[in-house]
This record gives sequence, structure tokens and C-alpha cells, in this order.
Amino acid sequence: MSLNQFASPWWLAFLVVVAALAAAYVLAQRRRQRNMLRFSNLELLEKVAPARPGRLRHLPTALVLVGLTLLTVALAGPTSDQKVPRNRATVMLVIDVSLSMKSTDVAPTRLAAAQEAAKQFADGLTPGINLGLVAFAGTASVLVSPTVNREETKAAIDHLTLAERTATGEAIFTSLQSIETLGAVLGGGDQVPPARIVLLSDGKQTVPDSPDDERGGYTAASEAKERGVPISTISFGTSYGTVDIGDERIAVPVDDPSLREIANLSGGSFFTASSLEELNKVYDTLEEQIGFEITRGDASRAWLVLGVLFTAGGLAAALVMRQRLP
Repeated sequence: MSLNQFASPWWLAFLVVVAALAAAYVLAQRRRQRNMLRFSNLELLEKVAPARPGRLRHLPTALVLVGLTLLTVALAGPTSDQKVPRNRATVMLVIDVSLSMKSTDVAPTRLAAAQEAAKQFADGLTPGINLGLVAFAGTASVLVSPTVNREETKAAIDHLTLAERTATGEAIFTSLQSIETLGAVLGGGDQVPPARIVLLSDGKQTVPDSPDDERGGYTAASEAKERGVPISTISFGTSYGTVDIGDERIAVPVDDPSLREIANLSGGSFFTASSLEELNKVYDTLEEQIGFEITRGDASRAWLVLGVLFTAGGLAAALVMRQRLP
């Protein structure tokens, strides 16, 4: 434990006093032993010297010294990393509803599994987080503006419907706009509430053709980076997924590279999932990352309790063994 982990490290200087008391006790014991050896008549010494409990006679003093050491550390205000639920944070859950999401490579379908996992994710987020929902195919729509009302979000998730094409960039831009709007409404301080976009998709962007287009996914991810909004992307599905459109069976493999690049450009994280179980695990990880923050907090209570117990134990042992305090 380094000095910068204490709120008031100058209190640790009192440890010098504790060390001095320990040294004084050792010297006193040695002086007492020398004085006793001055008796020439050992038989007389045994009669006049009181019976001592051997090495156990040092126990009370040792306990008190340890207690003082622990209390000194407590006075110095030790701190530690503590996990605290976030408040005033915003999460936009973005779900791909393009036709490829009806593939059955993830049972029962990619979309049905995504809906079930998304509702569990909504329930698992800490209560102080505002959760919004965006669905996207050829266009993107805010189905639920960021709110702490989880029931509203889950009801919208249940009513997701499929459509043609995939406009990933539009989904990100739409989410950023929703985050900005909520930030303006909340206000309250110079610091903008932290925000995160969680984007689940199974295929690469089809609208516009290039992700580097002005409204493309990579451009949107770079914009998210500038605004300080990381994007956690989830590539959901398998490499062998197919869908039937009319009389034609079309392969719809997941597109990991583009989703990974979106995460990297925004400063976020990339995940893959090919089953409902794996998707739930991804959401569990995101709940920990998003729902909590690590802060430095007071950790002196344990030191204080132990210090009091050791000191009290030392005094009690002295009264029992010596009928007096050390």
C-alpha cells in the first residue's frame, strides 16, 4: 500500500511513537532481568520474586502495540477501489432488424434471441441509468427515448419488426442525437453525463455502399469518438446463416471485421455471440462495465475495528494475567 492510497498519510508518523514504545518495553524487560540477577542468593530470589507466566507475560503489551499500529493506519485514512452504481448515465441499445435477422442459425431466430437477451439486459442495468432503444434496417428510428422506465423499453423490444437493408451509420448518428437531446434536457453541471451505445448487428452495412461515406458506419463511429461516446458492438450470428427471400436462399454470414472496426474507431469494445447463451454473457459483461464505476473510497473501517479489538484484547489480557494494566 503506497502513501497515495491514504487520505491523511501524515498520521503514519505516529508509527514512530508506537515503535518507540515497543523499544522501551524491550529495554525495560532487559533492565528488570539484570536487576533480578544481582541477587546472589537464588533460593531467596525464588521466594521473593512473584511467579510469572513465562513468555505469555508479553502478550498484553504485544496486543496493545498491534492495536495502536492498526488504529494509526485507520487515522491515516486508507482508501481502496470501490464499485459504485452509476447515476445519470445514458445507454442507447441499438438493434439490427434487417431481414437477415430472421435467420435460424441462432434458435429460434436471430431476432427472437436478440429480443430475449435485450430484455434481460434492460432488467439487469442499474436503476439510475437512462436506457433508450433504436431499431435500424434501411433507416433508423428511436423507439424509446432514454428513460429509467424499463417496462417501456421491453415493450418496444417485443414489437420489433423486420425490414430491408442495413444502415448502420444512420443508427449510430440517430443514437448520438438522442444522447445529445437527453444531455441538454438533464443539464445540471459542466460535466456531460457519460453515455454508451450498444449496437447489435449480424451483417455489414448496405446503406450507403461504403462505411466511409458521410453517413456510413465508420464516419459515425469517428463522430462518436469525438463526442466521447464509445460503441460496444456485438456481432450476432454465425458464418453459415441463411435466409429465404421469395424462392431464393441467401447466405447471411456475420460481418465481424466491420463491427470490430466501428468499436475500435469509437474507443469501444467488440464482442461476438453465436447463441442466446453467449449473447447473455456479453450483456452481463456490459452491465458490469456500464452499470458501475470504480472510485476511490474510504477503507478505514476494517483497520479501526481490528485496532479497537486488539487494544481491548491487550487490556483484558493484562487484567486477567497481572491484575493490572500493562
